[in-house]
Amino acid sequence: MTLWPAPLRRGDRVQLAAASSALQADALQRLEGGIAVLESWGLQVDPHPEPLRRWGHLAGTDHERLDDLQSEAPLVACLRGGWGAARLLEHPGLLRPSGAGQWLLGYSDVTSLLWARQAAGITGGIHGPMLTSLAAEPSWSQERLRQLLFGEPLPALAGTPWVSGVADGPLLVGNLTVATHLLGTAHLPELRGAVLVLEDIGEAPYRLDRMLTHWRLSGALQQLAGIGFGSFSDCSDTDDATDTWRAVLQERTSDLGIPVLADLPVGHEPGNAALALGQRVQLDATGGELVVLQA
Repeated sequence: MTLWPAPLRRGDRVQLAAASSALQADALQRLEGGIAVLESWGLQVDPHPEPLRRWGHLAGTDHERLDDLQSEAPLVACLRGGWGAARLLEHPGLLRPSGAGQWLLGYSDVTSLLWARQAAGITGGIHGPMLTSLAAEPSWSQERLRQLLFGEPLPALAGTPWVSGVADGPLLVGNLTVATHLLGTAHLPELRGAVLVLEDIGEAPYRLDRMLTHWRLSGALQQLAGIGFGSFSDCSDTDDATDTWRAVLQERTSDLGIPVLADLPVGHEPGNAALALGQRVQLDATGGELVVLQA
């Protein structure tokens, strides 16, 4: 039986981690808003000593950003995405056994950390809002994150069926671009029988095509039990109806012989539903929903 981190309780500590790109000064108010949400749940948030820390385009040196993740707090919450988390995977100490029993929250660039932990057998990765985006999330999304962290049942997520069918399996959620760069590395979780949910931002249709073709050529997509798509923000639809991001995603996955469900509320737009990696889910692309089952 898989051992999961204990549900949070009021009074539990939260460690803030700047693991990716540097935070801009105008994001401090959004950061404070996210902290206020966590504190409203009764959590004790340890302030980050240098939220505007910078080393080039990164939020500090690799060593500094790695130190942010070396915490015994029950929850480590990432400040923002961008780029840089994958660099930390070169450091063996990142995936230490004591990482078990701890929740890690983030999405986008944090996909590298979430997937590497999952590949190492460390549970507790949550694909969900960053601290700088949490306050802007709708109330249902904030409540969903609270429910997940505090061990309460989660409602199903609605989507649009593309290829009908039903699939059960362990859940993987992540950013398509970041996940693509983990293919062929030791940090790619087991794909066979998994339900994969992908999202992205700012990628033209031809780049989405290139990445999904890479997944196909590697045989990765063919191992899945089912696939879901969240939001693909600013992925520049063109005037050619055959070359929109939706058309590309449909064409690259419609012949896999597995259920495909689109328009899940997951990604860079407000309404980024929290989901735990490794949780067993049912992707119902006939009824149009993603259901979280018992761990």
